[in-house]
Amino acid sequence: MLKLTKYLRPFQQPIYLVLVLVLLQSLAELYLPTLMADIVDKGVVTGDTDYIWKIGGFMLLVAAGGMICSIAASFFSAKAASGFGKLLRSSVFSHVSKFSLHEFDQLGTSSLITRTTNDITQIQQVLVMMLRMMAMAPMMCIGGIIMAYSKDTKLTLVLAVSLPVLVIAIVIIARKGIPLFKAMQVKLDKLNRVLRENLTGIRVIRSFNRADHEKKRFNEANWDLTQTAIKVNKLMAAMMPIMMLVLNLSTVAIIWFGGLRISNGHMQVGDMMAFIQYAMQIMFSFVMLSMMFVMIPRASVSAVRINEVLETLADINDWSVSTSVESVRGLVEFKDVTFSYPGAEMPAIENISFKMIPGEVTAIIGGTGSGKSTLINLIPRFYDAESGTVLVDGVDVREMTQERLREKIGFVPQQAVLFTGTISENIRYGKENATEDEVKHAADIAQATDFISAMDEGFDAKIAQGGTNVSGGQKQRLSIARALVRQPEIYIFDDSFSALDFKTDAKLRSALKQETVDSTVLIVAQRVSTIMDADQIIVLDNGRISGIGTHKELLDKSPVYREIVMSQLSEEEIA
Repeated sequence: MLKLTKYLRPFQQPIYLVLVLVLLQSLAELYLPTLMADIVDKGVVTGDTDYIWKIGGFMLLVAAGGMICSIAASFFSAKAASGFGKLLRSSVFSHVSKFSLHEFDQLGTSSLITRTTNDITQIQQVLVMMLRMMAMAPMMCIGGIIMAYSKDTKLTLVLAVSLPVLVIAIVIIARKGIPLFKAMQVKLDKLNRVLRENLTGIRVIRSFNRADHEKKRFNEANWDLTQTAIKVNKLMAAMMPIMMLVLNLSTVAIIWFGGLRISNGHMQVGDMMAFIQYAMQIMFSFVMLSMMFVMIPRASVSAVRINEVLETLADINDWSVSTSVESVRGLVEFKDVTFSYPGAEMPAIENISFKMIPGEVTAIIGGTGSGKSTLINLIPRFYDAESGTVLVDGVDVREMTQERLREKIGFVPQQAVLFTGTISENIRYGKENATEDEVKHAADIAQATDFISAMDEGFDAKIAQGGTNVSGGQKQRLSIARALVRQPEIYIFDDSFSALDFKTDAKLRSALKQETVDSTVLIVAQRVSTIMDADQIIVLDNGRISGIGTHKELLDKSPVYREIVMSQLSEEEIA
C-alpha cells in the first residue's frame, strides 16, 4: 500500500486537518473521565451543587467540542479518501489504455475490471478507517494508559495482564486471515469472468440451450467465493467475542481490586469510575485496531493487485524522438517479418515480405489460423514484429509515435464494435470534428443510408450497448462508415464484409473503389468474390506466403488459392 501513497499528495491538507481534529477529539474523550471523577469525589460526596453544575457544564462543552471534531474529521477523511479513489481509478484507467493486446491477454479483462472497481473501493474504505481509527486508537491507548496510571499505579497491573492477551489474539487472527483475503479477490475475478461471459454470450447460450450449464458454472464460482467469505467472516467474527470477554473480565477485576483499595482508603470512588472509563477506552482502542486488522489484509491484497497493473509496462512504447515522414503517403511494406505470440510453440507468421502501393487494393486470403488477422495487427502496432520490419511511408512503425501512425489508418476490425450513443456519434468516432455532410457521405459509401433512414430518428437513432439493436451487417456497415469518415492514407478491412449479402457487398466495393483512389486498401476476406478484383492478392498458408499476384495469376500458379476458389465458385464463375 505504501507505493500508492503518492496519490495522497494532493490531499495532504485535509489529511493533516483530520489528524489535528482526531487529536482534539481524543484529548476531549480522555479529559471527560477526570471531570466525572471530580464531580463524584468533590461534588456528590460533599453535596456541593454549585460545583456539580460548574464542572457538569464544562463537561458538556468538552463533549460538544469532541462531537464537532468527530463530525469534521469524518467529513474531511471521507473527502480525502474519495478524492484518492478518484485519482487512483483515473491513473489505472489511463495506464491500462496504453497497454498493448499482450498486456490485456496477460492480466485478463475481467481481472482489470475487478481491480479498477472492487480493489480500489477496498483501499478507499480502509483509508477512511485509517484516518479515523488508526490515528485515534494509538492516542486513546497511550493517553488512556497514562491517565489510568495517574489515577492508581497498582490497579494498572490488571491492564498489564489483559492487554497482551488482546495483542496475541489480534496477531493470530490477522495471520490466518491474510491468505484468505488474497484467495477471495482471485475468486472474485473468476466470478466476474463467468458473469461477463454469460452476459456477452447470452444469445449463444440460449440458442444451444446451455442456460442450465451456465447456471451451474456460475453457482460453482459463486459457492467457491461464498465458502471462502464464510471462512474469513467466521475468523473475524471470533475477534469481537474475544475482545468483549477480555474487556468484561478486566472490568470485573478493576471493580474487585478497586473496591478493596477503596475500603482500605487508598482510592476514591470517582477515581475508580474514571479508571474503568480509561480501561474501556484502552480496550476499545484495541478493538478499533482489530477492526483495522480485519480490513487492512484485504486492502493490502488489493493494493498489490493494483500495483501489479501500474507496474506492468506496455511492450509497445513510443521512441523518445519519432522520425518525421515526408515520403510517399500510404506506402506499406513488410520486410521478412516474423511474429510469435507469447508462449506459442510456432510463429503465427514467418518470413512475410510484400509491398502495398497507394491507389491499389491488396487482399489477403487463407484458411482459418493462417495468420491473416495477426499480419494486419502489426501495421497499427497492436503487436510488434519479433523480427523483420514493418514500414509505413518508408519509416519503421517502431520509429513513429503510435498516435501519428494510427492517424494514417482507418481500421475496421473483424468483430464490429459499436458504442452506446447515436449513429452519428458512432460514425464521428473516426473523426471527432466531422461535419454532417461528411457523416452522411461516409454512410452513403458504406451502404448504410437506407437502413439509417428507415429508423425513426435517422442519424440520431440510439445504438444500444454493444450495438445489440442493429444486425450484424448493419454493424459492419457502420464500422466501415466510421473508418471512411476519417479519410486516412491506409484502409484496413479485417473480414469486414462477411455479414453482407452479395448485392450489398458488390455495391459497397464499387463505391469504395472510387472513394479510396488515392489511398492504400488492405482487405482480409474469406470470400473469393470479395477480392477477385484486387490489384494484388496474398495467399497465406500456415503463417507463410503461398503466393502473390492477381486472381488469374494465382489460379495458374497457386494450388492453395485454386483450392479455395474451387470450393467457393462454380466452373462457370471461374471461367
